[in-house]
Formats: sequence, structure tokens, C-alpha cells
Amino acid sequence: MSDSKTFPEDEPVLFQSRIFNVIERKQIGRTGGMLVRQVVKHPGAVGIVPILPDGRVLLINQYRVTFQQNIFEIPAGTREIGEDSLTTARRELAEETGYSAGNIELLTSIYTSPGILQEELFLYIAVDLVEGETALEDGERILPAPKSWGEIDRMIDAKEIVDAKTLVGLFLAKRKLGL
Repeated sequence: MSDSKTFPEDEPVLFQSRIFNVIERKQIGRTGGMLVRQVVKHPGAVGIVPILPDGRVLLINQYRVTFQQNIFEIPAGTREIGEDSLTTARRELAEETGYSAGNIELLTSIYTSPGILQEELFLYIAVDLVEGETALEDGERILPAPKSWGEIDRMIDAKEIVDAKTLVGLFLAKRKLGL
């Protein structure tokens, strides 16, 4: 996986939004017939696992209109057009938590829902954090939620952490830290 993918630009756009497009893509089936698929083209995103100086993870508790409830997540956000994932990670960490990272390292990248969504999400771990001011967008309702690894394990078992990027990011960060 890489930070930049190119796909044909001549695919019909069925729906266009500020962040993503829905396009039509053709595929030849096993029997040789032409199949038509709808694909959500997304510029990509990042998720960051911020580790506070005391070893706790700085989760956020964010209202998600999709589910009409608050959920615990790692800070995350969408890449701007032409923006590399590291720049996005540094920007989103600062915007959502107020912290900047002295050291930020790529853990991996994942495809979030490859059956319909062309989104690559880059997961980072951030350490040597320096506190600053948040810069929340108008629709963002985010509260900081620092958690110990023991609290995180309990929250996962209790299904209080259900976001896929957060679960993968926490798993990889815990492994990276040797915990």
C-alpha cells in the first residue's frame, strides 16, 4: 500500500460530495459477463494513537451523527487533496487533541471497507507529546478521554470501544510498545 494511488478518471460519477464520490466501475465476472459495481472513492484518512508522557492513551470521546451517539476513538481525519498522510496525522492530532508529537511513526495502513470503499487509512503512533490548543471544526463535539491500557482492555471487553480503526490502532500500538 502506498500514500498515492491512481485510478482511471473516466469512470462515471454517480454522486459527488465535499469529501467523496460514488463512481461506477465495471468488472468481468467469472462467467465472462460484465458486472457493474458502485465504488465510494475517498481521498484517504489517518488515525493516530497518542501516547501521553505517563503512558496513557489519549482517546477522544466524539459524537457521531451516523449512530447518534458518542463513541471512543483515536484521533483521526480525512486527507486533504494532495496532502501526504504524515502531514494529515500531525494536523488532525493537533486539531482534535491540541497536542503535537515530537515523534510520530507509521504503524501500518489498512483498507477500511474494501467491498465498497476505496479508502486507505494510515495508522500512526505519536509520542513525546506537547500540549497546545485544539482547533475543532464546527460540527465536531470531542472530549479528551485519557485511558490506561488496563482501562482500554476493559472497555474493549465491554464493547465500549467499537470503532474498527481504533481497535486496530490500539492493537498495533500495544504490540509496538511491547505491552
